[in-house]
Amino acid sequence: MHSGHENAWREWRAAMVSDRMHHAWILAGIQGVGKGAFAREAARMLVAEVGVPQPDAGSHPDIVILDHLPASDDDEKKRADGKPFQTKRNITVDQIRRMQQRLTTRPTLGSRRVIIIDPADGMEKGAVNALLKSLEEPPAGTFFLLVTHQPAKLLPTVRSRCRVLRFAALSPAEIDAILRREVPQADPATRDAAIAAAEGSPGAALDFVEQDLGKLHTLMRAIITQGDSDFSARGALSEALGARPDRARMLAAIDLARAVVAGELAGAMRERQLRIIEAHGAIGRLSAQAPTYNFDAGLLVMEIGGLLASAAMPRETAT
Repeated sequence: MHSGHENAWREWRAAMVSDRMHHAWILAGIQGVGKGAFAREAARMLVAEVGVPQPDAGSHPDIVILDHLPASDDDEKKRADGKPFQTKRNITVDQIRRMQQRLTTRPTLGSRRVIIIDPADGMEKGAVNALLKSLEEPPAGTFFLLVTHQPAKLLPTVRSRCRVLRFAALSPAEIDAILRREVPQADPATRDAAIAAAEGSPGAALDFVEQDLGKLHTLMRAIITQGDSDFSARGALSEALGARPDRARMLAAIDLARAVVAGELAGAMRERQLRIIEAHGAIGRLSAQAPTYNFDAGLLVMEIGGLLASAAMPRETAT
């Protein structure tokens, strides 16, 4: 279990021993803070029963996880082969309906079943409406864990039927402890840069180290503080990202850019704050599109670099 979620675990355990465990939960917090891992561990805890043997690892017959499916048959094959694959843009209504068909049968091992939807704010409209029926009339012994980075994207009718479990950003010390445990080979300078760029997200910090984003971070910081009138920094940024980066590296680069922009907000003059907020929102939209869109790496770098430059002082126009 990740450190830093003691309050969430305390609330979860208290609910489990109470007379009435709520049937639906929203796990809310910034992306990469560990909500998905919490949901999976909490689900195993909930379905376990005394005297009923449980699988030691891997999938559990009474834990159903709905996430983004492969985008095509070819991507399905890549997933089966353990290769990087593209995913569909949303969790579909068909996924929800297949899950609901399973709810007509009894759990396999015990008396409880858990449905994890990760991310719940990635459901298409029809999927949300279909899910609402299950939330309104949940089968006995069925519990829902909705992992969400942006709870406001969920319908009020969904939110009103769920208990919210909030996940705060982790402190620098907590992230440092995770980095030391998970990537002990990282040098102190890399750890410090990862912590500074992560905005309290251990997932982002681990991506920083594992994707070797130190040079990207330095270049992004240079652009947002000094601008890039001759586009040379953007060229260096493209070279640092690589000619054919995989999807994970591209996603990590976008998240890093968003963190770099957010770090400039405090202390900035109001006119620049407005530009920083605008750039942060644009990068956020890129982040939302990236898991399912086919971005050209070179064009993506120019887009990110232009947004960073637009938030620099003096002002430049994003390209």
